[in-house]
Amino acid sequence: MRPTLLLLPFLVACGSLGTDPDAAAAREVNVYSHRHYDTDAQLFEAFTAATGIRVNLVMADDDEVLTRMEQEGANSPCDLLITSDAGRLGQARMRGLLQPIKSAELESNIPAFLRDPEGHWFGLTMRARVFVYNKNKVRPEQLDDYKDLTRPEWKGRVLVRSSENLYNQSLLAAMVAHYGSEAALAWAEGITANMARTPKGSDTDQLLAVAEGIGDVAIANSYYVGKLMSGTEPEKAKARETLAVAFPRMGPFGTHVNVSGAGVARSAKHLPEAIALLEFLVSEEAQRLFAEGNKEYPVRPGSLAEVLQRFGTLDPDTLDLAQLGLNNATAVKLFDRAGWR
Repeated sequence: MRPTLLLLPFLVACGSLGTDPDAAAAREVNVYSHRHYDTDAQLFEAFTAATGIRVNLVMADDDEVLTRMEQEGANSPCDLLITSDAGRLGQARMRGLLQPIKSAELESNIPAFLRDPEGHWFGLTMRARVFVYNKNKVRPEQLDDYKDLTRPEWKGRVLVRSSENLYNQSLLAAMVAHYGSEAALAWAEGITANMARTPKGSDTDQLLAVAEGIGDVAIANSYYVGKLMSGTEPEKAKARETLAVAFPRMGPFGTHVNVSGAGVARSAKHLPEAIALLEFLVSEEAQRLFAEGNKEYPVRPGSLAEVLQRFGTLDPDTLDLAQLGLNNATAVKLFDRAGWR
């Protein structure tokens, strides 16, 4: 999708930005981001074309971004922080790096559980932590709950990333919130006991390992699966033919979801521009591009990428995602106790 396809509806929506071309030409917004997708670059280009507001992008690892903002303090040029995990957004809030904002556009189009209740951060895209299995060896009814993979019959069959991975930390943090630390520890210990190998590589590496027979089921984020299944690389054809997706539930609470999201920096020198960019990123067309370009679930109700529709219906856990940040340190300690490397 070309960025110009996004312009017309947004030009109508952002009339409040003003029409003076000289004023618009001088406007800018400074974004610190960990996201590294072509989709984001297209959206920033479209935003600039629609508004005249230049987007200056600084990219770094999530932890590096937060440390940099702390070191820069009130002099930080950052206007908008974008991260790939709700836990990091929560940490940014707790460390005093974000400011609350009010926006009817954001509040009406983003479900309450996908944004901070006081407006410090807002989800932009959603991804689910799913089970991906070898459909020739596993039946989907065996994978109803996250706890299922801790059973003895899965010994030597489970593939998953390192405990240092943000997505795993947030999954365990959600279990702490729902069940308490001891139950979360028991889950981490059960998964560790059933691993097919010492954790290594990315989510995509776990998927390919299932296809190669190293294990029978992987824990992975839905958008990695979507990208793999919609790809055309010949070397991954076996994986596309072999793999299927199951949406495990966290007891009665649904499938664990996380967000890539954004918050306005406390130091923001371009506040109206930062809010305008946030609102643009949840417009209908921007959300469609996130879904189609990166195989992510839109936070604004709307159409899904065709590959995600094939996976089935996602029933998300509606846990307040602020809990992921609050329980992150506990999750890291529990992983260490479980021996999950």
